[in-house]
Amino acid sequence: MELAIIWVPADIEPSEHAIATCLTHLRRHDYRLSGILRAPWEAVEQKMIDGEVDVVVIADRAHLPPDRSPRIEVAAPASSADEARPVPGTDVG
Repeated sequence: MELAIIWVPADIEPSEHAIATCLTHLRRHDYRLSGILRAPWEAVEQKMIDGEVDVVVIADRAHLPPDRSPRIEVAAPASSADEARPVPGTDVG
């Protein structure tokens, strides 16, 4: 069972919805919760570097700082399935 932390940026208030979303994700994937971190991204980085956690769970991709590190990028070309995937927040209706 992988060890996970939930990271919610300090400026996300109220945080209850984000935490509940993350807890649901942890249960769905059978991760073991190490804790909830409301600290600068650098604290999250340090926990990953130190090997204290296997997984960092966030409620929304928009919570990630754009200049974060470490980062993983896939160099493979996008598949047609990726190109057909709707962009969140652009639904009309």
